[in-house]
Amino acid sequence: MNEFLPQKGAYRNLIAFQKAECVYDTTFIFTRRFLSVGDRTTDQMLQAARSGKQNIVEGCAARTMSSETELKLLNVAKASLQELLVDYEDYLRVRGLKQWQTTDEQYLQSIAICRNHNDSAFYREKLSERSDETVANIAIILIHQTDYLITKLFERLKKDFLSEGGVKEQMYKARIAHLKKNN
Repeated sequence: MNEFLPQKGAYRNLIAFQKAECVYDTTFIFTRRFLSVGDRTTDQMLQAARSGKQNIVEGCAARTMSSETELKLLNVAKASLQELLVDYEDYLRVRGLKQWQTTDEQYLQSIAICRNHNDSAFYREKLSERSDETVANIAIILIHQTDYLITKLFERLKKDFLSEGGVKEQMYKARIAHLKKNN
């Protein structure tokens, strides 16, 4: 531990946040183009996408004082994105549109493209002329990628906790070190 309670929360550097922002922007485009204004599903999808992104931000901001809070908020982000995932799957299913399978050529091409693009501007440009089926499937891919990245973030946070402890342990260690140094 180099610094007592180092400031954390550089969420914009997290690929999980960048992907979550891509999910939000894709959902914004999708709902504006393919769902009716005032449709309850529009609001729910946008709120789930927003929650997925914003809870990463809030969790990272809380990390300085509480690893537990960060983990809880990241879990809320995952849950919100799962809710959104089901909305996209429902959209495709009830309209008789195809949900791409992992062996489909469109899926294979899109997953590679999505893996290499974390800038939401890319999706805002590329999806503006695509069909509802394509946009929904790309959103599904982005949600899966974001979920995977949040899971990896959980694993890193567990390792950090095991090596550094929580804030109370850090405070205790800092206080003992201070007392030893000043006695």
